[in-house]
Amino acid sequence: MGQLSETISSSLPIIPSLDPERVSLIEQAGLTIKQLEPLGVEIYGADVRARLPEPVVKALEVEMANRGFIVFKQQTDLSAEELVEASKWWGAHEIHSTHGVHPATPGRNRHIFRCSNDSRHGILGVGPQWHNDGSFEAATFSHSAYYMARAPEQGGGTHFAHQGAAFDALPEEKQAFWERLVSVNSASSVTHPVVHTHPMSGRKSVWLHLGMTGAVIERLPEDGVTIDELKKQPASADQFRLLTESEMKALFNDYNDLMNASFEQGYGIRYHYDTGDLLYIDNWAVAHRAAPEAHMPAEQQGLRIMDRVTIKSKQDLAPHFGLPQYININGPHPFNKDGVWHAGGVGFLWKDDIRLQN
Repeated sequence: MGQLSETISSSLPIIPSLDPERVSLIEQAGLTIKQLEPLGVEIYGADVRARLPEPVVKALEVEMANRGFIVFKQQTDLSAEELVEASKWWGAHEIHSTHGVHPATPGRNRHIFRCSNDSRHGILGVGPQWHNDGSFEAATFSHSAYYMARAPEQGGGTHFAHQGAAFDALPEEKQAFWERLVSVNSASSVTHPVVHTHPMSGRKSVWLHLGMTGAVIERLPEDGVTIDELKKQPASADQFRLLTESEMKALFNDYNDLMNASFEQGYGIRYHYDTGDLLYIDNWAVAHRAAPEAHMPAEQQGLRIMDRVTIKSKQDLAPHFGLPQYININGPHPFNKDGVWHAGGVGFLWKDDIRLQN
C-alpha cells in the first residue's frame, strides 16, 4: 500500500446493523434475512418472479443504502425478462442500459450485460479496478444487479467496499481536500463530486472511477469559508485548478489504498457467489471490482456467467461549486495549463502495471 495506509483510522464507525423494525417487516413477508459481516445482507425464501410487497421493497432499499448490497439466494434459472422486471423495483424503476449485447445474451435482451471468463459465453475482463457502474452518466446508476447464472467451481466473486465508511476512514486533512474535488469522465466529459452525500443514508461517501477519469478539478479553499458554504457558491475559473500528474497519481493510489484497506479495516468484503445468487448493490454506497479469480480461464476456474442489469437513478450525481454537469474534455479547459486533461475511454493511467477495463 501507499502512504495513505499508514494514516487510515483504526477506529471506524460501525456500518449500521439491520434495523429491527425493518427486519420484522421483511420477515412478516415470509423471508429470512441474514446480516453479513461487515456489510451486505442475504435473503432466503424469496422468489423474485413475484414482486414483493411495496413496504418490503422500500425496507430492503434502505438496507441497501446502509449496508451496501443485498443478495436474493437461490434464484436459479431466471429468464432475462424476469431479471429485468425484478430490477425495476429500485431507484427510478427504469432500466438504464448503456452497453453492447453479447451474442450469448439470453434473447439478445438489450438490458442484459453478460460477463464471463469464456468469450463464447460473455464479455471478458470486465471491472478489474475499483469503480462504480455508469460513471460516464450524469445520473450514474442508483443500483446494479449481478445475477450469477453459473458460478465457477473454483471461485470468482466480487469485492465490495463501503464508501461512507471509507470517507470516515480518511484523515481529516484528506477529507477536507477530497471534498473540494470534482472528477471529469475521460469518455463522456460528465463531472461528479469525489465526495457526495448519499441521498438515502445521508452519509458523506467517496466516489471515484479508477478506469475512466481524465481530470480532477480542485475548488481552491478560502479562509473562513466552510466546505458546505463553498459547495453552494458559484465560483470563477481562477478559483479552480486542475490536479497535476503527480497529484492525480497520489489521489488515485490513495483511493485504491483506501478501498484495499477495507478488508482489514472492516468496511469491505470479498463476496463469493453460488449459482442462482441475485445480488443488488446500491451503486452510490459501495464501490466494487471483480475478484482476480473472476478473470481466470474457465479451464482453470470453471465456467463463470454473470448477467448485469443497471437501474436509472432518480437524480443526477451533480458536482458542487457551481460547476456544470459536463465539461468537454476533448476541448480546451478554463483552468491552469499544467494539470492533467486527458481524453480517451480508459482515462488517466495512474499506475504502470495495471489493466484498465471497466
